Amino acid sequence: MEYPIEIAGIKRILRLFPVSDKLQIAAFILLGDVEMSVCAAQGLLERVPGFDVIVTPEAKSIPLAHEMSRQSGKPYLVARKGLKVYMSDVLSSETRSITTAHDQTLYLDGGEAAQLRGKKVLLVDDVISTGATLRSLAGLVGQAGGEIVGAAAVLAEGDAAKRSDIVFLEALPLFDGDGNPLLCE
Repeated sequence: MEYPIEIAGIKRILRLFPVSDKLQIAAFILLGDVEMSVCAAQGLLERVPGFDVIVTPEAKSIPLAHEMSRQSGKPYLVARKGLKVYMSDVLSSETRSITTAHDQTLYLDGGEAAQLRGKKVLLVDDVISTGATLRSLAGLVGQAGGEIVGAAAVLAEGDAAKRSDIVFLEALPLFDGDGNPLLCE
């Protein structure tokens, strides 16, 4: 099954995938979609508050953060989903995403974390659904001494579309087991 959507003037067809027997999500894959990355970054930059640094989770939102960085001239940092041998003085924060079957930990290298101290930080993700990843990113920024000034995503999924504390371009419904859009409560 598929779900048509228009984001920043660009039409896409998203495939539905089951999360459980009773719940499906529309998969928005930004990786490799240069046109969407460029247009979505522009649309979000027109709406977000002033910031010094972008922080994004690995991996699907990296193209968006990169393009927002390129267009704004502001740097971005990536919270990694795994420790790397070159990381030191690492900060960590746990999360559980709707698209991941297990708990995850996000990591930020100590040297990168130092770049956040006293800075205005914009959290950026491709899709915000439960907000778990945002909470984890916020935990890392807080540990590093940064000030979160906003959170942004291309899409707000399900009840996230009712949140007033995030900036997004379009709402994306969740779907029942038969592929019918669910109404937000």
